[in-house]
Amino acid sequence: MKIITDKQIDSFKSFLKSHNFFFIIGHKEPDGDCIYSCLAMACILKKLNLEYQLLSAGPFKRNEIASKAQFFTDTPQFLTEPERKETGLIILDCSELKRLGDIDGDLTGLDTFIIDHHLTADVSDNCIIDSSSPAACCLVQQIYEKVIGPVDSEVANYLFMGQSTDTGYFKFLNSDSTEVFLQTARLVQAGVNPRKVYDQITGGRPYSTRKLLGVLLGRTERVCNDKLAITYETLEDTKKYGQEGRDSDALYSLLLATTGIEAVAFLRQDTEFSCTGGLRSRDDCDVSAIASHFGGGGHKNAAGFSIQGKLENLIPEIKKEFAKIL
Repeated sequence: MKIITDKQIDSFKSFLKSHNFFFIIGHKEPDGDCIYSCLAMACILKKLNLEYQLLSAGPFKRNEIASKAQFFTDTPQFLTEPERKETGLIILDCSELKRLGDIDGDLTGLDTFIIDHHLTADVSDNCIIDSSSPAACCLVQQIYEKVIGPVDSEVANYLFMGQSTDTGYFKFLNSDSTEVFLQTARLVQAGVNPRKVYDQITGGRPYSTRKLLGVLLGRTERVCNDKLAITYETLEDTKKYGQEGRDSDALYSLLLATTGIEAVAFLRQDTEFSCTGGLRSRDDCDVSAIASHFGGGGHKNAAGFSIQGKLENLIPEIKKEFAKIL
């Protein structure tokens, strides 16, 4: 992970000084890093006495973010044309307006600053992007410390939660992660309880999620010389087992721990005509390239996408793309 430069911080400060009001938003289908980086950014603006509104298209399905839905809305407050000129849009954990999802308002044309850590991010101005950072929260922590100072316990817990969820509770990090752990140590010093956070992330799952996990494992197929494990969730599955507390992370973990498996694809039929896909991999298999092919993005070893279509057509296409790299 790179250290954010003074020049980048000055650019961010200049952006803040240029506006009187801000929308803070992350990608649709938010995860912990997305939601908690937005909440930590809100704390920065609050410390600077700047007005803001937290936006999210949701849904807040994940166990670790469900309680935070109350702080977000999918309806931006109405702005007159003069007010729009004074408003800044801060996007976290993604870099494209199309990935923000269905927002009941117009965010186009607003002066925008992007903070992201994905390989697929492609922005040149008004941004802090570092694909070597394991989480957007790692970048927001640097910004907070450089703009505000040492983090307090509330912000520390936000940042730790975001870092934990995006790094698989730090198990996805490599030997080049010294700076990440130094930052994390400062969060613990500020009052974070790592054991309590772990329980928040992994605990409290409905029994139905265990049953669904069994269904998905039983349905798993090995293809591409047995290097890809692929499974799927139908509309009938969702109706039977519900959406509460989904535990796809456990599915990825179990399958990637299997001898010979280098990548996992989990596909879900969200509506009659749309699907989402989650992709995970080990080592050198770049699933962000696969996700990008289907209009999504992410990291080398963790990526996802949303697409129009049906599972019976999507599954062969996924196998075809993975066959090119496995």
